[in-house]
Amino acid sequence: VVTDWGGDNDHAAGVKAGADLVMPAPGANLARSLVKDVKEGKVAETVLDARLRELLPVILSTNEALKDAPTSFDVEAHHAVARKCAEESIVLLENDGILPLDSKAKVVLIGDFAVNPRYQGAGSSTVNPTKLSNLKDALASRGVMVKGYAPGYSRTDPKPQPELIREAAELTKGGETVLLCIGLDEISESEGLDREHINLPQGQLDLIEAVCQASKNVVFVLSGGSPFRIPETEGCRAILHGYLGGGQAGSEAMADAILGIVKPSGKLNETWPLKLEDTPAYGYFPSPERTSEYRESIYVGYRYYDTAGIPVRYPFGYGLSYTGFAYSDLHVAENAVSFTLTNTGKRGGSEIAQLYVSAPGREVFRPKKELKGFQKVFLKAGESKTVEIPLDDKAFRYFNVKTNRWEREAGAYTILVGSNVENCPLSGTLTLTGTDAPVPYENTPGYRAAAVSKISDGEFQEVLGRPIPDGSWSGLLTENDAICQLYYAKSGVARFAYRILKNLKTKAERKGKPDLNILFLYNMPFRAMAKMAGGMVNDEMVADILIIVNGHFWKGLGKLIADFFRNQSANKKFIKALEALEHE
Repeated sequence: VVTDWGGDNDHAAGVKAGADLVMPAPGANLARSLVKDVKEGKVAETVLDARLRELLPVILSTNEALKDAPTSFDVEAHHAVARKCAEESIVLLENDGILPLDSKAKVVLIGDFAVNPRYQGAGSSTVNPTKLSNLKDALASRGVMVKGYAPGYSRTDPKPQPELIREAAELTKGGETVLLCIGLDEISESEGLDREHINLPQGQLDLIEAVCQASKNVVFVLSGGSPFRIPETEGCRAILHGYLGGGQAGSEAMADAILGIVKPSGKLNETWPLKLEDTPAYGYFPSPERTSEYRESIYVGYRYYDTAGIPVRYPFGYGLSYTGFAYSDLHVAENAVSFTLTNTGKRGGSEIAQLYVSAPGREVFRPKKELKGFQKVFLKAGESKTVEIPLDDKAFRYFNVKTNRWEREAGAYTILVGSNVENCPLSGTLTLTGTDAPVPYENTPGYRAAAVSKISDGEFQEVLGRPIPDGSWSGLLTENDAICQLYYAKSGVARFAYRILKNLKTKAERKGKPDLNILFLYNMPFRAMAKMAGGMVNDEMVADILIIVNGHFWKGLGKLIADFFRNQSANKKFIKALEALEHE
């Protein structure tokens, strides 16, 4: 069990709960504090032994494996894997029959993503491609005549670019099919920031309107790592979504999907809402002051929209194909479900059949449906297959906070099978005995109705299991406040430091590529300083810094300097003691 970078809060509690490794570099001061906790009886030595038994085999086996680690790899084989992943995950969202295109088709390409693909995230998801394909070249290499290309929008500026839009609209007037490449750019979604809306950049929205007025043969080719609102515009005849494109080979896979060489078979792994206000956390995030309240409880994603009956643009598990599929002959047992899947179209294709369970919900509030299994099946045109999806002990259980274990409610469970959470043509019933556990919550009408926007304090407190924390602003920054909240600091020096950090963040955003080091610092809680500085900062020094930012500059500075030298001296003594033990 490894912490996130700077994610360790109470180290002793973490070790007792099973945390084996604090990342990235807390230094000797954290080890010293753990030794102190053991001596004071806060952590048993046997607990430390247990953590070491878990961690040492990982360290030793990894070190051993490095001795024979290869120094090269098959670049083309890895590229083929990336391409296969992209092929399998492309989602066909809409299609009136315009797709697939003929290999001799003439197309116009619009959108910066067509030549500069959005193929990865940022920070820990950044990769170094061995080669990077783009849609323009991929289509041309397959014989498609690309009659023109226009970027249409600025990659780094969300505002409309009138000249780029006019150029794009003019190109689309020839009657050819238009492939409009749009989506979320690097600054719209990134590690270290929260999206404030689910819209496309305004520059892309204006481009969509102009292109769809000029042409009625438009195919949207989407990129992005999370849902966004797609304008319902006359002229758009099909929508293909490549997410982040399977990495470096995604454009090749997308070209093949457009031409039907690859049959789109991906499914959405999240719900696409109609508007931000429909999301379950809309009323609670961002929080007005210091505490974020997750009042939506279990109603996240499809578990909310489906249960509450909220209309959506695309439901969870949704994805079309270049063929059609029919479901029939459902057979339900406690350990498995079987049914017949038939390809009803004229092309081969793959379908991801999904199994949902609807619990009795007589005493325990549950989502209307819960995904419990799925299977991807390839069928030739006209072919039928019997598909079996197993059910294990996790298919019917829920966690009971009173018994502190997994339980099963007695009653009739509905088993549903289909192509997505909203389209389950097959259903059957399975009656099961329960574990006779006490009802976990006494008064939860709002949660039973999935009315998460109207959860009262009393109901939330019952589900939370403790009094709701007071998140009101006290006027003083604490170790759990973020560094960006230096905006509220009583110290002028601290507010000046905030302005410098804010300016650096803004400059990076204007370049269109987030600076993750700046974003990390901006959003980091003060306490994380003691986990990120390699032992140069400890918890006492964090407290001293807080004295400074809360308006007592000289008092805090004096304590900070003294504690710095004390910490350095103690760390050196501790390391020397460890080295002496090694020699023994």
